[in-house]
Amino acid sequence: MKTCPRFLLHAVLALSLAGGVPAASAQDAKAWPQKTVRIVVPTPPGAPVDLIVRLLQPKLQALWGQPVVIENKPGAGGNIGAQEVARATDGHTLLGAPDTVVTVNPHLYKKLGFDPAKDLVPVIYMASFNQMLVCNPRSGFGNASALLKAARKGSVTYASSGSGGPSHMAMEMLLAATDVKMTHVPYRGPSPAALDVVGGQVQCGFIVSTVVLPFVKDGRLTGLAVSGMTRSPQAPSIPTIAEDSVMGFDATFFETLQAPATLPRAVIEKIRDDVAKLLLSPDFKAKLQEMDLLAVANTPAEAAKRSAADATKWGRIAKLINLSLD
Repeated sequence: MKTCPRFLLHAVLALSLAGGVPAASAQDAKAWPQKTVRIVVPTPPGAPVDLIVRLLQPKLQALWGQPVVIENKPGAGGNIGAQEVARATDGHTLLGAPDTVVTVNPHLYKKLGFDPAKDLVPVIYMASFNQMLVCNPRSGFGNASALLKAARKGSVTYASSGSGGPSHMAMEMLLAATDVKMTHVPYRGPSPAALDVVGGQVQCGFIVSTVVLPFVKDGRLTGLAVSGMTRSPQAPSIPTIAEDSVMGFDATFFETLQAPATLPRAVIEKIRDDVAKLLLSPDFKAKLQEMDLLAVANTPAEAAKRSAADATKWGRIAKLINLSLD
């Protein structure tokens, strides 16, 4: 298992764009892109990051005057798509992915096929998102405390969107904090996980709120708590885990745009500025909020700093539960 310090130090220094990224003149950056831009999304269609880049796609095409193509390449926790982007040399390939690709995966996979600290740089954190702890109404659990109490007494199953993904790590963080055991049932994506909780095949799940909120609103799922530090504006009556059961609990995740480390610094800055302008426009922010996503639009240096902190947190969880996926 890789240790955090080397990864984090390299990330903070290299990804800050203070060095290590090829330079380019402002004129070179202004002329970019000169051909089709490809955004690789290492998740199935319908995942939050996929929804974000598809909202951005027509606006970026209009802004850049070039086609923007989105390719879904899920698998291995995002590593397959990330590896392809890390090795891209055409100067027009980007990665739209959850931050877990660089904050969690280095702790879970001995062989990634790429080095997230050396081969990728963050362009921008596009939006933050939470997991929502949900249960089938027939389970009878009305809040997170009741679920945890029941799990101490007997077997409780929970669904996740996949081993090592945000929903799995958020639940393991909760279980570690409360010294509770549950049976993990991993799925290939949040939608099938949510559907099996709705159907009663699995009792509960800690699944991205974008996917489960419609089921909560129509009564097919009971929302117990959200993983971040603030309540969802789409479901303000559902408390945070910190409010309900574990003080200070924070499992906030981010949808990011990453680039190969070979992409010139000025081009990265141009892409960041263009995407940030779109993300922070009132209409786009409203669309994100409808999906329970919060626009972030930070700088590459700010993204690197947050990645470092989160990599430390998830590294502790992975070590604690002895989680390895290869």
